[in-house]
Amino acid sequence: MKVLVVEDERRLGEFLKQGLVECRYTATLVRTCKEASDALAETPFDVIVLDLSLPDGDGLNLLRQWRESGFNEPVLILSARDSLEDRLKGLDLGADDYLPKPFSMEELLARIRSLARRQSTVKLTVLEHAGIRLDLVGRTVHVNGKPVDLTSREYALLEIFMQNHGRILPRTLITDKIWASSYDVDTNLLDVYMSRLRAKLETNGKALFKTVRGVGYQLI
Repeated sequence: MKVLVVEDERRLGEFLKQGLVECRYTATLVRTCKEASDALAETPFDVIVLDLSLPDGDGLNLLRQWRESGFNEPVLILSARDSLEDRLKGLDLGADDYLPKPFSMEELLARIRSLARRQSTVKLTVLEHAGIRLDLVGRTVHVNGKPVDLTSREYALLEIFMQNHGRILPRTLITDKIWASSYDVDTNLLDVYMSRLRAKLETNGKALFKTVRGVGYQLI
């Protein structure tokens, strides 16, 4: 399980990371709003542990931006702000849980496990965005109600974008998921598949995919 820890206090952040690693989780530690958003844009996480008092902004504003952008990862707020008003505001903005400081590491780990279990039980079997309907069980794709035939690799590529719409996905991340290794893929192959997807899905003249030069692609 991959956990993103957003905590600006260095000692506490390292303590959290070490505790997660000892439980065999993959933990990424960042200390600012910008670093958190960059990390979340690069790769999905199973759970996010979010402090609110960050050096370049407020964690609640960051959470609001994530939810408005379509990021649906489970978020556990870990903060010294422990008033009822703070907790209600955090939950209303989209947090899945709220644990005040000081805290027990055992309780934090238990809550992370609970969020991960909850997330695994609510995974959608149908993904919909911008007129695209992707059925994960039937492996069918419809655009504005009309069926679209995709190859298995085109389908896998679309699934990645549908699960991460709004995110800018780096080329290496995409190729690693579609092919066994990005090092074995010709640099133009991804562009070829993206061109095919656009031809099949962008039938009404509206752009669905944005090319981010030097980085990758984004389903908008």
